[in-house]
Amino acid sequence: MKRLRVWLRRQRHDLIMIACFVLACVLLAQLNLHPRSNQAPGSKEKARVLTVDNSQVEQLGLLNTGHQEMTVEVLTGRFRGKVFPADNRLRSQMELDKLFEVGDAALVAVLDDAEPGTTVLNAQDHYRLGLSIGLFALFASLLVLFGGLTGCKAMLSFVFSCMVIWQLVVPLCLRGHDAIAVCLAATCVLTAVIIFLVAGLNRKGLTAFSGAMLGVVASCLMAAFFTSLFKINGAVMPYSQALFYSGYEFLDLQRLYVGGIFLASSGAVMDLGMDIAAGMHEVVMHHPSISRSKLAASGIRIGQQVVGTMTTTLLLAYSGGYLTLMMSFTANGIPPWDFINNPHIASEYVKTIIGSFGLVLVAPATAAVGALIIPAGTRRD
Repeated sequence: MKRLRVWLRRQRHDLIMIACFVLACVLLAQLNLHPRSNQAPGSKEKARVLTVDNSQVEQLGLLNTGHQEMTVEVLTGRFRGKVFPADNRLRSQMELDKLFEVGDAALVAVLDDAEPGTTVLNAQDHYRLGLSIGLFALFASLLVLFGGLTGCKAMLSFVFSCMVIWQLVVPLCLRGHDAIAVCLAATCVLTAVIIFLVAGLNRKGLTAFSGAMLGVVASCLMAAFFTSLFKINGAVMPYSQALFYSGYEFLDLQRLYVGGIFLASSGAVMDLGMDIAAGMHEVVMHHPSISRSKLAASGIRIGQQVVGTMTTTLLLAYSGGYLTLMMSFTANGIPPWDFINNPHIASEYVKTIIGSFGLVLVAPATAAVGALIIPAGTRRD
């Protein structure tokens, strides 16, 4: 009991921060800023496939067309336990079409007002919510098991980031607010929350935050400039044109693209700032008499080691999503100096290089800030 009291006293600041951010997550979850949906009335429910009839499915090469008739048992909602016929429309698109088998779990759209007294079920896709929750629970368990209290804080920052993006960034952009301003504000909030939640409210955390924000702002300015210079209109983003057809033709896709660049690279920038700040903090802890100039040099050397792998991380993360596109160009004999002009490839190129610029700039910035503020408060921190 005494050990528990001692531990609680030592960790009281962290526990207070955790409680505050848990409350913040709960409050964010209650927000309802999303515009009214244009979808037809109805509900989405989980169902189990009982029978399938593929007689109306036609195969055209690698593609399927027609429709698959099924009988399903609804497992959730007000129709739970009832059996209905359902229809699975095929659109000859491999990335969207799916064929169900008996026993599969399906996500079905229930439309019970198509005609008076009738209920229509359309199979939307395989039901993946249960697996998604299980995978997330496994990840959270491993993180907490390995990281202890720090792992709990990291998990909380993960959830908070999801809440900010889904409950604030997405609806505010849909409402027509400037995407660059929204993404920059969200990045600033997320950077502060993640760094101070993990590192604590101390000079080490302030150093990491200052360096990371300098890198983010630099990435923002460069992204806005080079996106215009490369004449990338933002329609290269997946489902961007679908927004226009959904009644959001007022959106500025180019500014959405710019906001996405520094929002996507902010995680790597944050990591680098935290690595350098933590390394400099350890140097001062073991060598309190070190001069500020030598401490700054140590921070830069730490940054030099990390920047090399971080830039490659961005390259692999961005290029992996367009692997099949590059394979398609290569299969058709298109040389690299030709397909670099493709807007999709050019957009990923700009993302990678601008993100790497932010990484390179954050290293000296964090080292300079750390040399100024870490030595004065290391003992107290």
